[in-house]
Amino acid sequence: MSHDILIRNPNLLEQVLQVAHPVAEFQRHEWSNFNRNAIEYKGAHDLVSYVDRTAEEMLVAGLSKLLPEAGFLTEEGTVEQSRRPLMWVVDPLDGTTNFAHGLPFFSISIALLLDGTPLLGIVWEPIRHERFTAVAGQGCRLNGQNITVSPTTILDHALLATGFPYEKYDRVDDYLPVLKRMMTESRGVRRLGSAALDLAYVACGRFDGYYEYNLSPWDVAAGVLLVTEAGGRASNFSGDANAIFGRQIVAANEKLHAQLLERLEPLR
Repeated sequence: MSHDILIRNPNLLEQVLQVAHPVAEFQRHEWSNFNRNAIEYKGAHDLVSYVDRTAEEMLVAGLSKLLPEAGFLTEEGTVEQSRRPLMWVVDPLDGTTNFAHGLPFFSISIALLLDGTPLLGIVWEPIRHERFTAVAGQGCRLNGQNITVSPTTILDHALLATGFPYEKYDRVDDYLPVLKRMMTESRGVRRLGSAALDLAYVACGRFDGYYEYNLSPWDVAAGVLLVTEAGGRASNFSGDANAIFGRQIVAANEKLHAQLLERLEPLR
């Protein structure tokens, strides 16, 4: 059935990019003029703003026209959440805290899932004008050029990315020893603040590997397809394929993935 959807909609990727383009331009404009007084709080350190909500409304309006039968799972919940077999999973602004503080690391993440499996994924970074795209079985691209994951297979030579908890701190004592081991056994660990971009950067080889826990489907759905179509592997910390709905993820090439899994055992 997945191939049927793509065959019936051969221009779907380009159509989704057309939907996302004005949203990226809107975010670029608002980022350069953003007033921090517009920040709202979903949790103690969980920020949201009119930019997140407006971007989501724009995306939902456009995507609804492309596949009226598809449901939506979105971060800001501006549309009725409907977990249908065919479903758009959308993060309108991944990296809101960065955006609010004027840091140029945030992204739009859009994925189309069929029975939980991604068919199409886009991570759009508005400031650098970078569009990471993937369609199931068709490879991964950055601004139209084919990309692949890093060939690095030795952890000592790897640059890693991760994310830190910003609201739920119950596992910090477990997390810190793992972070220490990753820091001391790799070339370095970075924290950009956008899971979607972390995965996109794994897909193009800028990061050799990435791991994080306490994630939502909209954070990773598009990025999982980017990584796998770029020749990598994405899973939860137990090595199972459930990286989108499992709330934890590790992504790298196959050999490095195995080394990261071993070091993440305390967080399973």
